[in-house]
Amino acid sequence: MHEKDLARLAQQIKHWGGELGFAAVGIADGELSAAEAGLQAWLDQGFHGEMDYMAAHGTKRSRPAELVPGTVRIISARLDYFPSAAADPHAVLADAGAGYVSRYALGRDYHKVLRTRLQALAEKISAEIGAHHFRVFTDSAPVLEVELAAKSGLGWRGKHTLLLNRKHGSWFFLGEIYTDLPLPVDAPEAGHCGTCQACIDVCPTRAIVAPYSLDARRCISYLTIELKGSIPLELRPLIGNRIYGCDDCQLACPWNRFAQTAALPDFEVRNGLDSARLVELFAWGEADFNERLAGSPIRRIGHERWLRNIAVALGNAPASPEIKAALAARLDHPSGLVREHVTWALTRREIL
Repeated sequence: MHEKDLARLAQQIKHWGGELGFAAVGIADGELSAAEAGLQAWLDQGFHGEMDYMAAHGTKRSRPAELVPGTVRIISARLDYFPSAAADPHAVLADAGAGYVSRYALGRDYHKVLRTRLQALAEKISAEIGAHHFRVFTDSAPVLEVELAAKSGLGWRGKHTLLLNRKHGSWFFLGEIYTDLPLPVDAPEAGHCGTCQACIDVCPTRAIVAPYSLDARRCISYLTIELKGSIPLELRPLIGNRIYGCDDCQLACPWNRFAQTAALPDFEVRNGLDSARLVELFAWGEADFNERLAGSPIRRIGHERWLRNIAVALGNAPASPEIKAALAARLDHPSGLVREHVTWALTRREIL
């Protein structure tokens, strides 16, 4: 294809992206040498914790053409997810009897939603120009999605390490199409964090150890989602009532005053998880958990870790007969992991 045809196609791709519900689409090349050095330094410090997959793929994460041979461009897409009718997150965090679920996980699993739309976008390209070599990704492979999105002009990396956009804040998902089409690339956007460090100051566990540097081992999202075993004792009181993920750094970010709510119904609240009571959630059996959270990203952690997380939150809530009864009912749970955290919760409030 000639340059003019490629430029026209790039504009058409962005238009199609809008029709598919994406807030924005950008295009970048795959040169990520600076990011590769930063990733290796992060891994060398052990900041990835038990996320062995972060180191398992060598340089494929930072060299797109090694992951998908023939890749010369990455099409990045941004999709807003903040549910319009969700309870106020600050109010939920202030209510110790409620369970706080990260806003991204209140609705349908984003993996399926994004992948379907990215595939549709790639197929529209094929219908327009004929077959082209591509693969779509959404948090499903070794991809440096924030770096690629920043290179494609969709925003800049904030000090909390998430992508930020002046008109959309950070309440959005990212997805990518790796392609062999030599499309014109978009210019990256300069950073706009300035001297602000609200995200660093607000982090309950001080996981943001320096601007643009996150120690995942202290991050509540890691502790409640990625960590498979016991939550470190010293961090449990700091988790508060956050039972799946944490949004504090985003809630504190001034740029999220301009964030947009989700345009797709997929991300609307399910099962009342925007402000559900801890005691009620703790009573769910495994069958309840699997049935009610079918199609939710939460289901991936399994019922055992779900109970582990809620036990910690109950241990951080003010003691009450209701909480004591709920915890006591799980003291003989088959899982040693659950029993350990239940015992901690009861002991913490001098109930046991």
